[in-house]
Amino acid sequence: MKLITAIIREAQLDKVREALIEAEIKRITVSRVSGHGQQRIEEMYRGQIIVPDLIPKIKIEIAVNEEFVDITVDAILKSARTNGTGGKVGDGKIFITPLEDCIRIRTGERGGNAI
Repeated sequence: MKLITAIIREAQLDKVREALIEAEIKRITVSRVSGHGQQRIEEMYRGQIIVPDLIPKIKIEIAVNEEFVDITVDAILKSARTNGTGGKVGDGKIFITPLEDCIRIRTGERGGNAI
């Protein structure tokens, strides 16, 4: 089992969600987060150009069994890029981490069946 965490642009959420549903990945968790990396956005505030410290992003978390890791990552990659195949700075990141266990609270099921 793996936990896939993707940080994407807010504007790409609908495309990513639709791509995941099309790939038969239907159980996701979405959070609004803020952060920064290489992306710099300049905004005009009271006639002065400012660069905000934190940029709003979307964090998607998906727990999957091993056979769905590549399918999930491919769906996110294809749909989260803003400039077709090339993408651009600020499109986001995908993290894949091992998931030790998963327990369904309702039934007590554990492991891959609980996902």
